[in-house]
Amino acid sequence: MADTCDILISGGGIAGLTAAAAFASSGFSVICADPAPPVTDRDAEGSDLRTTAFLQPAQALLDRCGIWARLEEHAAPLQIMRIVDAGGARPEPRVVKDFNAADISDQPFGWNLPNWLLRREMIARLAELPNVDLRFGTGTTGLFTRTGEARVSLSDGSQVTAKLVVACDGRNSPMRAAAGIPVKTTRYGQKALAFAVTHPLPHENVSTEIHRSGGPFTLVPLPDYQGQPSSAIVWMERGPRAQELLNLDPAAFEAAMTERSCGLFGDLKLASRCTIWPIISQSAERLNGERLALMAEAAHVVPPIGAQGLNMSLGDLRSLLELAEARPEGLGDAQMLAAYHKARHNEILLRVKGIDLLNRTSMLAPRPLRDLRAFGLNALYSLAPVRKTLMQMGLGVK
Repeated sequence: MADTCDILISGGGIAGLTAAAAFASSGFSVICADPAPPVTDRDAEGSDLRTTAFLQPAQALLDRCGIWARLEEHAAPLQIMRIVDAGGARPEPRVVKDFNAADISDQPFGWNLPNWLLRREMIARLAELPNVDLRFGTGTTGLFTRTGEARVSLSDGSQVTAKLVVACDGRNSPMRAAAGIPVKTTRYGQKALAFAVTHPLPHENVSTEIHRSGGPFTLVPLPDYQGQPSSAIVWMERGPRAQELLNLDPAAFEAAMTERSCGLFGDLKLASRCTIWPIISQSAERLNGERLALMAEAAHVVPPIGAQGLNMSLGDLRSLLELAEARPEGLGDAQMLAAYHKARHNEILLRVKGIDLLNRTSMLAPRPLRDLRAFGLNALYSLAPVRKTLMQMGLGVK
C-alpha cells in the first residue's frame, strides 16, 4: 500500500530542503526523497564546497519557514557588489565599479553561506517539523499521474501517493523525464572551480567579480576562517584550462589564483579542497505537467553569475507556495499548475538569456572585444537610473 502525503518533493538539495520547510510550515504534509545522503561536515569526503548567496527576497522566505534563525550567525553579509575588468595586457584592474546596497535598501544585497552548512542547518530545522518525512538514500524512479493524484515509485520499491509532486531533482531530473518535458541546453565549453581561500586583506563584505577571459573569477565573502579573512571562490575557465589548473600542485595553484585575482586581497591561500563542474544553461519547455511542478535546476540552470541560480529557484518556490496557500483545496490541480507556469516561465527565460549574455561577454578573449566590454561597463555605471535598475533586477524585485 502506498504512503500518502500532500506534497512529494523529489530532491533533497538546498532548494528541495527549503521547499520541504516552506510547505510544511504552511501546514502541508511533505515527503522529501533524495538518492544521496547529505554530507553536512566541511571536510568530509563529498562535501559541497560551493556557497550560496541568499538575496533579500530569499532571506525573507527562509525567515518565514524558521530556517534563517539557524543561519544568521554563520552568514557573511554582501554589502557591495564590485565588478572589475582586468582585460588589458596584464591581469590588473583597469575598470572597477561598485554597486552598493545602500543605494537602494537599508539591508545588504544578501548573505553568503557554505552549502554543506546549509544542509546541516536545514535538516536540523526539518527535524522539528512533525509533518515532514525525509527519505535520504531513496530516489524517485517513476511517475504515474491521474487527474486527482500522482503516484511516485521510489528506489527502495515503495510508492507514494501525493496531490502535488515538486521536482527539485536537478538538471537531469528523473521526474521531468518521466513527464516527458523537453529541455533546451546550451554548453559553453567551460568548467568552474569552487573552493575556499584565506587572504591577508579583509574583504569588507564586498563580493568581487573579476573579468578577464574564460569567465569571471568571483570572490564572495565568508566569515573568518582560523583567524584569517576568508572568501569562497568560483573560478570559471574554458574546460581544458580549468582541468590544467585543477591538476597543479598547491603552491602553483595558489600562485595562479593570486595572479588571476589581480592581487586585490594579497596572496591567496587554499583553505579547502577544490571541486570542479561543467557550466551550462538550461531551461525546461514548460514548468508544469499533470500533478507536477518543476522548480530549481529541474526547471532552469544558469552559470554562477550574480547569485541568480538558487535565488531564481526560491522565486519558483514563493510562487508555488502562494498558489498553494490561496487555494489549498486545489493543491496540484491543473488550474494551480497552469498559473504557476504563467507566473514564472517568461521571467525565467529572460533571466536565462540575460545571464547567457553576461557569461559570453565574460569569456571574451580578443583584446578589442575586451576593450569594448570595459567601455560598456563604464557607460552603464555612469547612468544612475540604469545602475539602480540593474541592482533591483539583480535582487529580483523589478
